[in-house]
Amino acid sequence: MASGFFAILDDIAALMDDVAVNVKLATKKTAGILGDDLAVNAEKSTGFVSSREIPVLWAITKGSFINKLIIVPLALLLNIFLPAAIKIILILGGFYLAYEGVEKVVEYYFHKEKSVSQEVVNAIQENGALEKAKIKSAVTTDFILSVEIVIIALSTVLNKNLTMQILTLSVVSILATVGVYGIVALVVRMDDLGIKLIEKSKAKGFLNTLGVLLVKTLPIVIKTFAVVGTIALILVSGGIFAHNIEYLHHFLFKWPVLLKEFTFGVLGGLVVFVLITATKKILSLVVEFKKR
Repeated sequence: MASGFFAILDDIAALMDDVAVNVKLATKKTAGILGDDLAVNAEKSTGFVSSREIPVLWAITKGSFINKLIIVPLALLLNIFLPAAIKIILILGGFYLAYEGVEKVVEYYFHKEKSVSQEVVNAIQENGALEKAKIKSAVTTDFILSVEIVIIALSTVLNKNLTMQILTLSVVSILATVGVYGIVALVVRMDDLGIKLIEKSKAKGFLNTLGVLLVKTLPIVIKTFAVVGTIALILVSGGIFAHNIEYLHHFLFKWPVLLKEFTFGVLGGLVVFVLITATKKILSLVVEFKKR
């Protein structure tokens, strides 16, 4: 009986070893998308008053876990019963990401709002409406990026049994969420850490210099994430188009990959942006016509 127990332990250990190997392979293949996920979500998780940064980030993190609880079983079921649907979902998600990226660029260059005081910005944020909207946007974007991460991870274990697929996708999903939002949490609290170091040092020295550096660096990091996050949205969407639309996969094959994917992302985003803008305009005209 004891030998049977130890045999079970050996089987479990062997299974965990196999899972570790597959997770390592999957995380290598998803490293690029995880980097984009970090940039995008860091940008979406910043810009709040200090007291609301962690609560907002926790809300987004919970949303990310829920996203993966939905995506992992759905991806496994679709892979078994309707594998063609996975590609369609990826492409539709790509258009959403491309639209988000292009919309940010258009808003920045053509619809700049008048600057308002920080007090007014804080009052708006503390009201809760903007906060809820940003959380919803961040969770939605996380859903699309999570689909991409799970599908890429699944592609590494297609020849494995269902148990191995479930365990690998589950571990990758947990690592992706904890890793991405853990780093984001460190970023958004940089200034608080810097202030504590300054207060602790009470004089010029290494800790004081480090604290001042952290405080002064945070705005630069946030602006960098805003730019990198927008570029990441466009690149991820372009990559989805290039890898999942057969015609585009062989189109512009002499172009550098990044330039090719960026171009596809911009064009895809512009198409959706024009369609949505035109639809809104038509609906507003219909509403005005009915009022007359």
